[in-house]
Amino acid sequence: MASLLYTYRSCVKALPQLPDSMKHSQADLYLETYQVLDLEMSRLREIQRWQASAASKLAADMQRFSRPERLVNGPTVTHFWSMLKLLDVLLQLDHLKNAKASIPNDFSWYKRTFTQVSTQWQDTDTMREELDDLQIFLSTRWAILLNLHAEMFRTNTVEDILQVLIVFCVESLELDFALLFPERHTLLRVLPVLVVLATSSEKESESLYKRVKINRLLNIFKRHYLILNHMGTIRAEHDDFSIRFASAMNQMITLKSSDGADNDWSRDIKGNMYDTVVEGFQLLSRWTGRIWEQCAWKFSRPCKEPPISDSQQDSATFFDYEKVVRWNYTAEERRALLELIGYIKSIGLMMQHCDTLVSEALWETIHMEVQDFVQDKLDTMLRTTFRKKKDLSRILSDMRTLSADWMANTSKADPEQHSLHQETEEMRQSTFYPRPVAPTAAQIHCLQFLICELVSGGNLRKPGGLFGNSSSGIPVEDLKQLETFFYKLSFFLHILDFTATIGTLTDLGFLWFREFYLESSRVIQFPIECSLPWMLVDHVIESQDAGLLESILIPLDLYNDSAQHALTYLKQRFLYDEIEAEVDLSFDLLVQKLNEVIFTYYKSCAASTLLDSSFTYACDDGEKYFVKPLRFDAIFKLRRVMILGRTIDLRSLITQRMNKLFRENIDFLLERFEYGDLCGVVELQQLLDILELTHQSISRFLELDSYSLMISEMQENLSLVSYSSRISSQIWNEMQTDFLPNFILCNTTQRFVRSLKGAHHSSQRSDASTGKPYFYCGSHDLTMAYQGLAGLYRDFFGIPHMFAVVKLLGSRSLPGIIRALLDHISSKITAMVPKVTGLQEALPKSIGLLSFDGGIAGCQKIIHEILTWEAKSDVKVEVLHDLKEIGSALYWMSLLDIVLRQIDTTQFMQSAPWLGLVPGNDGQVKHAYSDNTPFTTLLSAATSAVASSPACANPSSYLVMSKQAEAASLLYKSNLNSGSVLEYALAFTSAALDRHYSKWSATPKTGFIDITTSKDFYRVFSGLQYSYLEDSMTNPSKKREMLGDSVAWAGCTIMYLLGQQLHFELFDFSYQFLNVAEIETATVSLYQPADRSKSPNIFQGYEVILEAMRKARRLNNHVFSMLRARCPLEDKVACAIKPSGAPLHRMKFSNTVSAFETLPQRANS
Repeated sequence: MASLLYTYRSCVKALPQLPDSMKHSQADLYLETYQVLDLEMSRLREIQRWQASAASKLAADMQRFSRPERLVNGPTVTHFWSMLKLLDVLLQLDHLKNAKASIPNDFSWYKRTFTQVSTQWQDTDTMREELDDLQIFLSTRWAILLNLHAEMFRTNTVEDILQVLIVFCVESLELDFALLFPERHTLLRVLPVLVVLATSSEKESESLYKRVKINRLLNIFKRHYLILNHMGTIRAEHDDFSIRFASAMNQMITLKSSDGADNDWSRDIKGNMYDTVVEGFQLLSRWTGRIWEQCAWKFSRPCKEPPISDSQQDSATFFDYEKVVRWNYTAEERRALLELIGYIKSIGLMMQHCDTLVSEALWETIHMEVQDFVQDKLDTMLRTTFRKKKDLSRILSDMRTLSADWMANTSKADPEQHSLHQETEEMRQSTFYPRPVAPTAAQIHCLQFLICELVSGGNLRKPGGLFGNSSSGIPVEDLKQLETFFYKLSFFLHILDFTATIGTLTDLGFLWFREFYLESSRVIQFPIECSLPWMLVDHVIESQDAGLLESILIPLDLYNDSAQHALTYLKQRFLYDEIEAEVDLSFDLLVQKLNEVIFTYYKSCAASTLLDSSFTYACDDGEKYFVKPLRFDAIFKLRRVMILGRTIDLRSLITQRMNKLFRENIDFLLERFEYGDLCGVVELQQLLDILELTHQSISRFLELDSYSLMISEMQENLSLVSYSSRISSQIWNEMQTDFLPNFILCNTTQRFVRSLKGAHHSSQRSDASTGKPYFYCGSHDLTMAYQGLAGLYRDFFGIPHMFAVVKLLGSRSLPGIIRALLDHISSKITAMVPKVTGLQEALPKSIGLLSFDGGIAGCQKIIHEILTWEAKSDVKVEVLHDLKEIGSALYWMSLLDIVLRQIDTTQFMQSAPWLGLVPGNDGQVKHAYSDNTPFTTLLSAATSAVASSPACANPSSYLVMSKQAEAASLLYKSNLNSGSVLEYALAFTSAALDRHYSKWSATPKTGFIDITTSKDFYRVFSGLQYSYLEDSMTNPSKKREMLGDSVAWAGCTIMYLLGQQLHFELFDFSYQFLNVAEIETATVSLYQPADRSKSPNIFQGYEVILEAMRKARRLNNHVFSMLRARCPLEDKVACAIKPSGAPLHRMKFSNTVSAFETLPQRANS
């Protein structure tokens, strides 16, 4: 009945509303609605009839037991409990009827449809009367209790039995007479109702409060209902009981394994096991009852002001259920509740697993307790206390006849042998065989009834309670024995039904149900954030408490309890469906969040491990970069999780989700790199290193996919013939569109930095999407630390970035980048040919050497007259930018060559001892062993030893290993003499220049060097260099738009490969300008006075450009020296003159030092 009212939901909400076009079908709709609602109303009629019958029966029983002529015919304890439980059911029905607002609404619709439908029926008066009665019953508050009150006081008063029930409730609550918490809560619910019923008049109130003081009633309800206040005691009780229960179980196992054990020792062990089980039931009942009481206390005191987060600013309204559950538990209270649930489930599971082991011992102990009382203690009472009290002796004899097991008695075979003559104490003692024969429920109830009759004597108004009065004439010692046995009898039924009792005590499904608040809030279901089981799971995840992580699945067992309760007690399938739907959602969220916690933890550990130790030691708060240890071992071992009858492999789900997380993280990092510039390659490499170490850490516990496979998959590089990837494509795309056009080279620092134009280009980039925090470095502190370290490399590109590029691309994709760069150089050279030709045509036909007569001012004027490129300023700028890109590409190749050589050197140092390579006297590497390497020799010797051993059944695998070692040695030897990337790039550039040799390097017609008429490339570059230096120094606004040192690298490389280095160093305008300045300085110093501080500055206004020219000359010399070292020109041809003056055409040119450095120098004197 109560389950029907509790689970009742409005049917009216589901009724369809007819549109205007179907108004003609209104009658059919009324008929269908009536048929649907009539089924529900018929159930409500049954409740109405049943409560009337139950109230009448309860009132009749109370009146029967209140008659004055009653002597010893009841009521028994069983009667007490039956009346109290029936009163509790009526009370719950009345509360549920009052709380369900949907029931009167449905009834009003039902009555309306009945009025429409019944017009065609006959003889509806009876039905209308039933409807009126049902309407009065549903609309009257506390109708059930009012009806009960009327039935109880209809004929005579029932104050006696009411007072007896109140005393029984008070004593049971004060003495913890109720073993199970449902019995205790029944007493707590009905006690106030009994007090109200028993104090309907002032006289009855005085009579009641004389027997039961008001303070006793108040003290029963004065309790601390918050579990947090009792956790210290609960932890101590749990630890102590766990130890003692395990000890008792070990003794039972030892007893089972031993044959012919001593009877007294066996009885002590089984008695200890019985006492431990009873204590376990009491603990479970007390703990579960505390959870019930805390929930009731929370429901009665909702949160007044729920906290409002940023996402809830727009909708600050909350459900009532949120105020009593979601926002009504603090973090400490959630932890305490979760901890107590874990204690209840663990103790219950521990006791349930030993059911078959302890059941026989429990039965034997109960049998022994009963037989010891009825055969020994009652025998003593019959001989002493009740010897002359025939009525009471008859009761004791009935108790012995009812429950004595004389077959187990070894000293007395027949109860008739008992006589009243004198016997010694030893003869009166009995010895029992241990028999696992427990008393029946009827025997236990009869024994309780007889003990009550024996003690009370039929006087219901006896003061002091059942065992608290000494006026009965029973000695205190015998009364104490009767009281002890009486309370033990109440435990026997629960202990005999061991499994069902544990199921009741560990059932916490009530924490999920919320039907009352669904009714009041008028919603179908609440969000999962309001569900208490999920709140506890989420608390474990969010708090990341190492002590709670292993208990993360315990709250999910609440769903099992609630589903079992919905099907077996409430018998409602729709509730089970709702629980199942929430379980599906909560378990998905659990797996997702649990994976995120595990992933974040191991990623934080990896980031902390890879973080530079000097950085953490230098920080004042370096402790925040160390990760607090957590344990997930128990979670990784969960392969069989039982939820709603389904077995779930949690380890497999975590593994699947973890693989997905790794792929998502890799994709996020690649996407983030694709939104940034090339300088972010160091940060990408750092984050991928952290991710790889994270993968290695988690792979120790889970069977994850290969990290290299994940990287290849997310880079779309799985094909065996694919040599490109997302990283290589992005690197080349950035080099084409941003790096080469917008970065300038600083040769001194070996770095590329962004120019002013490049900074504008960078500001126009779209920002990458912000990823989840665990996609970076795990914790926020580590993420900020790594971002700070990565920020040091974000404004330039240099050697660290090149190391990252080489590591990320690997030997598979790096050749593609090299080839693309070489093709880019070739295309730029080809595109520059017509532009250079235009500049060559703009030069004068005759270009002589600069005159020393006019000084540097005259030289500057002459150069301005020669370089008449004002009409081709755009072409000049384009050529300079083309040269900058070519120079940047070549220098990028030189950085790559440096990194690859360093990596090759490291690998050589690691593999040389295994390959038998040692340094020779001439500094060259030589082989210490002529035939085999130490590696192959070692494996060959091991293979021979194993193959010759008779214990080796299959030596073929060792032979294969030896052959593989020989192949590996050959592969490593072949990789020792690796080529130079820079030398290959210079050779490729030289080949590209050879196609335009005739246009940029014309052969002299006379065979001599053309001093005045030559328009070779070195003339154009000389003019470009002078114009660039003059513009950048004389115009400060263009200083930040300098092209850097890449132009010099490109120009010097082209001139060197064309064989024009000597020509350039002889005829360059800047070099001639510096020569004039040096001669002028020396001349002035000869004729000036000794005190040079008083002499005027002859280079006033030219200091900046002269210093720029000197820097350019030093840079050019550096580039030429590097080119001579890495790319000698023995195979190039040039023109020369014999000592006799005859020219030599196409002569082999030997690689010598710079001609400028061999020019005669002016003496210092």
